Amino acid sequence: MLSIFLLPLASVFFFRFYENELVQKTELELITQSAVFSAIYRELINKNHILSDGQYTPIKPELDLSKQKTLARRPDALLIEQVNENDIAKQAGQQMQAILRNTQQFTLAGIRILDESGIVIAGRNEVGLSLAHVEEVQSALKGHYKSVLRQRISDQAQPSIASLSRGTGIRVFTAFPIIDQDQVHGVVYLSRTPQNILKHLDGIKERVAIIALLLLGVTSLIVLFISSRLSRPIRELIDQTKKVIRGEVETINTIQQPGTYELAELSNSFAEMSQTLHERTQYIEQFAAHVSHEFKTPLTSMQGTLELLQDHLDDMPTEQRQHFLDNLQEDTKRLEKLVTRLLEQARADAQQTSSETCNILQVLSQLQPTYEGKKLMLVLDKSLDETVTISADALIRVFSNLFDNSLQHNANKVLIKLSYSDAQLRLSIHDNGTGISPANQSRIFTPFFTTRRDTGGTGLGLGIIASTLS
Repeated sequence: MLSIFLLPLASVFFFRFYENELVQKTELELITQSAVFSAIYRELINKNHILSDGQYTPIKPELDLSKQKTLARRPDALLIEQVNENDIAKQAGQQMQAILRNTQQFTLAGIRILDESGIVIAGRNEVGLSLAHVEEVQSALKGHYKSVLRQRISDQAQPSIASLSRGTGIRVFTAFPIIDQDQVHGVVYLSRTPQNILKHLDGIKERVAIIALLLLGVTSLIVLFISSRLSRPIRELIDQTKKVIRGEVETINTIQQPGTYELAELSNSFAEMSQTLHERTQYIEQFAAHVSHEFKTPLTSMQGTLELLQDHLDDMPTEQRQHFLDNLQEDTKRLEKLVTRLLEQARADAQQTSSETCNILQVLSQLQPTYEGKKLMLVLDKSLDETVTISADALIRVFSNLFDNSLQHNANKVLIKLSYSDAQLRLSIHDNGTGISPANQSRIFTPFFTTRRDTGGTGLGLGIIASTLS
């Protein structure tokens, strides 16, 4: 918004580029006038014969404020004592004198016609004096058009912002050779000050100041509006995050009036992240409660058994003592299995997205001998020969947990197929075991839920699969 306010001021500096266009426009006008005066002069000095038709030789403006060097003021004309007067040229100059004066009243250009020696033969001033020593005139007398920029000292006061402009202190000079039949008969020497935009701008500086103040006011209102539109939803989002930190709320809600698409996306991202963290926290809390319960049961049993053995070891029958020792061993094995399963669950929860791939059929072929030894036959379909984006170790972990569940439910055969559904691969696994009752189907992913606790089930197998595939 500040740049919008500064744009009108900065644009003054870009007027220099526009001034260059004005200089070239002035030069083009002088070229046009010179061509007309040259044609008139040739006509006057060639009254007795027909002029030859020449080829088209257009002259383009060549001045450039950014590259052209500004020369000093034009040297004064010199008086030449011995001059070979050209009566025809002198007579032509006298005939053009009235034309030049009338033209100058409208074009405001300095006009001089020079003969082939550089002597002024027509113009408002300096008639009879020589300009042959001037740089641009020397070039024109050799048959080459020449334009230059020279310093200009004005008798009028410069505008206050004239320092920003280079065009206020220069004057354009053009020397146009008068050529007929490959011979230079004279020079049309013109000069004019280019139009100056800053002079006009200085004349309306009060209006410019009013417009600048109005622009500042409008810009300030826009800044305040956009600032409030952006800062309000951000402050609301900050307040919600602070409430979550203090424990006053559990999650962050999306902002109702975000103001911009980006802030809406930011608000949705914060809300989703907050919800994910809340669900993760709940999962950890529930998981910790289940873990403590699962460990507490065997530990309590072990503690009671050890107390009995400690108090009655000497008078306890051998058979009963062995029974208690077997119970201790079973509880120890259960704890060991729980620890192993918890480590697998932790690895599954902490795994990062991987770009590794593996072939389903090759992974199942590796597992087939192992489970056939456990009396579980794996029936593999040819459609399984597909590559999927998952590491071989992770896929082995998934299949191992599923096949172990089949064994626990008295299955001896598993049929595995692969099909396509909605541009996705669908892996189907069917066994001939006892299955899961409808009442327990909604709880199969609940941590530590199992119907085979007495046979070593931990209730973590399907949870590990879900974490691995998520």
